[in-house]
Amino acid sequence: MTKKRFEGTDNYIVTEDLMMAVNAAITLEKPLIIKGEPGTGKTMLAEEVAASLGKKLIQWHIKSTTKAAQGLYEYDAVARLRDSQLGEEAVHDISNYIVKGKLWEAFEAEEQVVLLIDEIDKADIEFPNDLLQELDRMEFFVYETKKTVKARNRPIIIITSNNEKELPDAFLRRCFFHYIAFPEPTTMEAIVAVHYPDVKKRLLAEALSCFFELRDLPGLKKRPSTSELLDWIKLLVADDIPPETLRDKDTGKAIPKLYGALLKNEQDVHLFERLVFMSRRNRAN
Repeated sequence: MTKKRFEGTDNYIVTEDLMMAVNAAITLEKPLIIKGEPGTGKTMLAEEVAASLGKKLIQWHIKSTTKAAQGLYEYDAVARLRDSQLGEEAVHDISNYIVKGKLWEAFEAEEQVVLLIDEIDKADIEFPNDLLQELDRMEFFVYETKKTVKARNRPIIIITSNNEKELPDAFLRRCFFHYIAFPEPTTMEAIVAVHYPDVKKRLLAEALSCFFELRDLPGLKKRPSTSELLDWIKLLVADDIPPETLRDKDTGKAIPKLYGALLKNEQDVHLFERLVFMSRRNRAN
């Protein structure tokens, strides 16, 4: 039997607030806007909601060049012109040259689907406004065929944003909003346990301690995310790194073992080395 409420999955640790946000959006039949730091599982949420509720997932990954109309459909005039020159029969039916977008796919699905509009803030500032009517009315008009496409079943829409651009007020009014706060240490421990249930407790405790200390460094350009922590622990486990070596007192080895999984630019590496060196020098004095 298909579930009507999202209660999380074995593969995705969900907070009570996030669970309530998903179910509230489903009840209100409004798109759910999910914001949060990169790597906090925003995209994965849509995958797990679909899996939990037993629904098909349709994913629309937005790029800087993506236009809202592409989510509806595109008319391939070039192909039609070529076929007309070749005398193809298909040219007499314009619908043969309509390429359906992700919204059209979601609208015509026989059963309710989960539609992910991923990283909407990457697109032009007008992108959200250009989808207002379609997401509100659950229909759009195809000018080439003079037909209206209406949703058979209102999809569960999950929209993610990394906050690169502010979304328009008119768009936000039509959505339910939730911000995924960065996980607390106890929640993060549970997240790691889902992915690496056999990790040694001492190694996990030391790795989490180092990770959160690193995130708390003032002036860090890019703080490491959940996904980067998981990559780091995978490497620590694969190389069988002893927990005690994560805090090497040798100032020549100030940065964490396999730091490339956590620190992504040279400024942060230099900052970390400098702060650790100053801290150790102050303790020595």
